[in-house]
Amino acid sequence: MTHILKNAHCIDPQLNLDDTLDVLIEGGKIAAIGTSIADSFEGEAEVYDCTGKVLVPGLLDIHVHLREPGYEHKETIETGTRAAVHGGFTGVCAMPNTNPVTDNAMIVEYIKARAQNVGACKVYVSGACTKGLQGEILSEMGDMVAHGVVAFTDDGRGVPSAGMMRRVMDYASQFGKVVMSHCQDESLVGAGQVNEGYVSSKLGVLGWPAEGEELQIVRDIALSRLTGCPLHIQHISTKRGIDAVRAAKAEGLSVTCEATPHHMFLCDCDIDERYNTYLKVNPPLRGADDAQAIIEAVLDGTVDAIVTDHAPHAEYEKAYEFERAPFGMVGIETVLGLMLTELVLSNKMTWNRMVELMAVNPRSILQLDPVVLQAGSVADLTLIDPSVEWTVDANDFKSRSRNSGFLGRKLRGRASDVLVDGVFKMRNFEVL
Repeated sequence: MTHILKNAHCIDPQLNLDDTLDVLIEGGKIAAIGTSIADSFEGEAEVYDCTGKVLVPGLLDIHVHLREPGYEHKETIETGTRAAVHGGFTGVCAMPNTNPVTDNAMIVEYIKARAQNVGACKVYVSGACTKGLQGEILSEMGDMVAHGVVAFTDDGRGVPSAGMMRRVMDYASQFGKVVMSHCQDESLVGAGQVNEGYVSSKLGVLGWPAEGEELQIVRDIALSRLTGCPLHIQHISTKRGIDAVRAAKAEGLSVTCEATPHHMFLCDCDIDERYNTYLKVNPPLRGADDAQAIIEAVLDGTVDAIVTDHAPHAEYEKAYEFERAPFGMVGIETVLGLMLTELVLSNKMTWNRMVELMAVNPRSILQLDPVVLQAGSVADLTLIDPSVEWTVDANDFKSRSRNSGFLGRKLRGRASDVLVDGVFKMRNFEVL
């Protein structure tokens, strides 16, 4: 069907575009963009008035746990992608810590087939670095590349051996794929539950030292230098980790990193004697100084992408005692509102920078084709209403799980409409 998005405030830093325009969509692509298209178009088209709304290239979250196969009680490809659309996303990259682990082509094809059949948005598949995420034997990397994986990661745990990580990077570089590293030194982290420091001592739970993340960040940067393999640091959470990435970039290494909203807008002091397990995440919430350092790195360009590490868990799992409850929180339905409220609409960040972090750079990191607000580009588009005010409510979620650390937070701005390949997947805030 032919659509015309009329009077949309179009923002695309790739084109230095910031103007109110009409956008003609035909055959899944942007056919034309300019002024008065709605008035002069002679064919049959549905005209959608976007006055007051901001149109940007479709958002992409490159760190999402869809849980299928194996953990469908937490999330499914269907519910996870509906949640993604509800949050304004046209695509996600699925992590491989499924059951069975996504470490071979058969599981890759299963996820692709499920996404094709029931997915509300595009699903890009990452493959495990090692078999079973055990850090001992290489996964079937070449076969998975042949079947379409876009990156490699053992997310959920770190690759413990530097020698094994080097082999992973050697192979990944041959295939032209990025290695996304979950930096976690198990020998230091052990059974840690929260950031090691005042809060862990006060609450009487085992601490998780920042060095357990930082040592592997430094190690993997060195291995990237050695192998020439692009390295992407996942969910960075400490100031010293940021400093290491900043130094690697200054050196000219192919190193990028991502940050989550919970590591920016929450900190370990938010965990109190109520032992709210929704705030138990991996890596843990750090100190206020670390959170501020992440925000500053987002603003100055050190952080390349905003992700959610969307990690759904069943209610009964998060109802366990704090030490037994699983790590992780959902976030794909709240991240845009948080970024708008905390940074963009408070004039700390430009719209252009937000679009770079949530749409442009994520595609670049995964070496995907760019989405651009110009004729010929695929019509993966996100419309945002910056004026709407709302409260984070679990009953509003499309995700199967409810474990958000931001429940009750009052936000301003959210996605109103999402188009994938020119087809509305959400319209007027309703997922179709």
